[in-house]
Amino acid sequence: MNQVHLRPYQQEARDAILRQWEEGFQKTLLVMPTGCGKTMVFASVAEECVRQGERVLILAHRGELLHQAADRLKQSTGLGCAVEKAGASCLGSLQRVTVGSVQTLTREKRLSQFPPDAFNVIIVDEAHHCISESYRKILRYFAEAKVLGVTATPDRGDRKNLGEVFDSLAYEYPLSSAIREGYLSPIKAVTVPLKLDLSRVAIQSGDYRAADVDGALEPYLFQIAREMKTYCENRKTVVFLPLVRTARKLRDMLNAVGLRAAEVNGHSPDRKEILRDFEEGRYNVLCNAMLLTEGWDCPSVDCVVVLRPTKVRSLYCQMVGRGTRRCEGKKDLLLLDFLWHTQRHGLCHPAHLICESEEIAQQMTQQLAETAGCATDIEEARKRACQDVAAQREATLARQLDRMKHRSRERIDPVQLELSIRAEDLAHYVPSFPWEMAPPSAAQLAALERMGILTDGIDTAGKASLLLSRLDKRRRADLTTPRQIRCLENMGFRHVGIWSFETARQLIQHIAANGWQIPDGMNPAAYQPAEALTFVR
Repeated sequence: MNQVHLRPYQQEARDAILRQWEEGFQKTLLVMPTGCGKTMVFASVAEECVRQGERVLILAHRGELLHQAADRLKQSTGLGCAVEKAGASCLGSLQRVTVGSVQTLTREKRLSQFPPDAFNVIIVDEAHHCISESYRKILRYFAEAKVLGVTATPDRGDRKNLGEVFDSLAYEYPLSSAIREGYLSPIKAVTVPLKLDLSRVAIQSGDYRAADVDGALEPYLFQIAREMKTYCENRKTVVFLPLVRTARKLRDMLNAVGLRAAEVNGHSPDRKEILRDFEEGRYNVLCNAMLLTEGWDCPSVDCVVVLRPTKVRSLYCQMVGRGTRRCEGKKDLLLLDFLWHTQRHGLCHPAHLICESEEIAQQMTQQLAETAGCATDIEEARKRACQDVAAQREATLARQLDRMKHRSRERIDPVQLELSIRAEDLAHYVPSFPWEMAPPSAAQLAALERMGILTDGIDTAGKASLLLSRLDKRRRADLTTPRQIRCLENMGFRHVGIWSFETARQLIQHIAANGWQIPDGMNPAAYQPAEALTFVR
């Protein structure tokens, strides 16, 4: 076998997955944005499993994904794969890794040919499909196997559903980190001031019904084509639409306004030629009816237009992910966001790529709409939205603190801690897995109380675990303790959570020596410590 060379975050992900299995979490998840090399991670995991003498099954729902997984495994590790798909069977093969089609293995006759212990490890590509009965049937049959599910960033609804199948989240690599660390292209969003009415579009299987979206979209196609002429003329653009007929109509209109557009669908006899011509620049716009969401990569794509509105964040991420890969000469990805008009909540916008909190996503979406027509970096937009939401929460907290002054001065309310250390993930935490939803244990509550946390509002084991982990990281980084934060912030100092332990200790000693009075000339609200700190998330 070859040695798999992993990026730092990929190595962290691999180690976290193996650690979850060692700790008894049999079914665990890896969440990683499109373009960050999830296949490399699970190839490395498969390599380690084979090294330990285990047999591995890699499951996918499309032939292209199976072939990609087999090819990447061969290239990166030297491991060959048997195939379980249609007429091809892995039975009798000496290969330790099998790539298998879900559609094939879910058939009772095919599945029953395998002993239940045929595989020690199952890796599920595009694991957001795991909630379907076909996947669950296979996982139930091989009930003793360890399972790794790999998916792009799911939303909370997806995670709760995946929590019915998986036991834990081993590792998550956020899109913002991938962009900041240079592994994915920066994303700029433009809100296009063209309001499309979705108010009468029906919901089917949890998302907007494609046929209804098509009818709502059609009257606006020429206006959309004209808007795209403005933004897409010098970019390589992929457009996602609800139906093939609409994709063809938009193609014709785009050509009429002077763009070079093509359309591709699952029945196109010349699909490979069209995709090749697009990649080579003979076309600069490619229209498709949801064909290219998975299993197709063209790193030079630098504009994505989503004309298939969705409530499903994982699907939205898949569409946008067609343009997030880096490429020589590519500066950024432009994402056109049309002003869909709907009374329903949950419609995905660019903010949902990067905001965990729906509150912050709504604030960011509103701010982008107010600057319609201007390209805005989504990370900068997220920071502004976070600041605005944090300011609103701080105003609420100030009122709460007045009511809390008579409570124990030794402990801090988790809300105050979250705001002080700027922990968005703590502030908006929602449990996903069954163990996270259980009540906190007595040991967790006792540990939090020893660290200076008021535990009245901590009602799940998951929140308690996340708090304990964060406090341990802060302790090792020599950052302020909860008691220091509460003491100083109750005196009017702000964001003490990003100070060092020593800075806070010295200030508290100075105030204590002054009879617990703020020294003359010191303004707590404006006070900033001398050193600049990198705080622990």
